[in-house]
Amino acid sequence: MAKTKMTTDELLSTFEEMTVLELKEFLDAFEEKFDVTAAAPIAMAAAPGAGGGDVAAAVEEKDEFDVVITGAGSAKIQVIKEVRGLTSLGLKEAKDLVDGAPAAVLEAVDEETANKAKEVLEAAGATVELK
Repeated sequence: MAKTKMTTDELLSTFEEMTVLELKEFLDAFEEKFDVTAAAPIAMAAAPGAGGGDVAAAVEEKDEFDVVITGAGSAKIQVIKEVRGLTSLGLKEAKDLVDGAPAAVLEAVDEETANKAKEVLEAAGATVELK
């Protein structure tokens, strides 16, 4: 049976329906299969479209954020549960991340995702920074 090639719009539609966790798992699998990192293709794709003066403006406008947990607070178990919910980490890895604060929970996510993750973690009792 012949495989049909998906269009960009079809791919975007598929990604749009995925949760953050599903997208993270896809990204990890993509990076592993093709031996690449997501940061390089995004930066390379953005550079050709930018003009001389627009490059400085594009660099100044931050569109990717890191969600960094700086402290677990008194409800460490709840914070670990929320970290697991935001990531694909197992229990031990999530506990190690929380114990090793300050540590990045999510890296290079859009502002909306970063703010939602910050709210969830702070509601669980963690101290969180967006970088």
